[in-house]
Amino acid sequence: MVELIVQVKPSVLPVGTFNPLDSPRFGFRGTGFVVGDGNLLITNAHVLPERMAQATAPEPKLAILVRRGPDGAEMRPAALVRLDRSSDLALLRFEGPPLPALRLGDPQSPREGLDIAFVGFPIGGALGFSPVTHRGMISSITPIALPSGSSQQLNERAVRRLREGSFNILQLDATAYPGNSGGPVLNAVSGEVVGVINMVLVKGSKETALSQPSGISYAIPVSFVRDLLGSP
Repeated sequence: MVELIVQVKPSVLPVGTFNPLDSPRFGFRGTGFVVGDGNLLITNAHVLPERMAQATAPEPKLAILVRRGPDGAEMRPAALVRLDRSSDLALLRFEGPPLPALRLGDPQSPREGLDIAFVGFPIGGALGFSPVTHRGMISSITPIALPSGSSQQLNERAVRRLREGSFNILQLDATAYPGNSGGPVLNAVSGEVVGVINMVLVKGSKETALSQPSGISYAIPVSFVRDLLGSP
């Protein structure tokens, strides 16, 4: 696991927006990971600003942060390439030299009982922009039409999925936090991507995700990442 973390960390990046008039100039929104030719990045569609996800305006500007040494980071502009709202995935292309890309697992690789690790930036910049790794396992592969304790827990995104039809999602025996969205779920042995962190089961209000985590998180299977990239 030590070697895997060292190998993966350069490929997992903070995703956000850039505005030279804001303070700070970089507004963190979620996690992404490098794929393909080294200038492509996968994240959640819900990580993007709503106006951009709706393709109604060119602003705000997307950006990623690339670590440069222990204390520095380089901000790089990024642009939306492709969006799949039904699977909550987005493909971005960022400027600058390519970065190490993560390997995608076979579409059949996610299996119940598989030991996994996921990497991201929980709670955003509150802990700094150093990737954090959590371990767990795939506890279930279940339809995305999840039961809810009350109608208030069915947000617009969940309702849209219910209307568009169900597909299988990975239920993880692990705790993700705000900021982990869009991060890779990895086979803990091979390091291949088997899914993308998507959401956390919240027992109460959104605020309790930090103080009373449920220990259950969900991820989009890697087959949807391959579809977005056009991979066989």
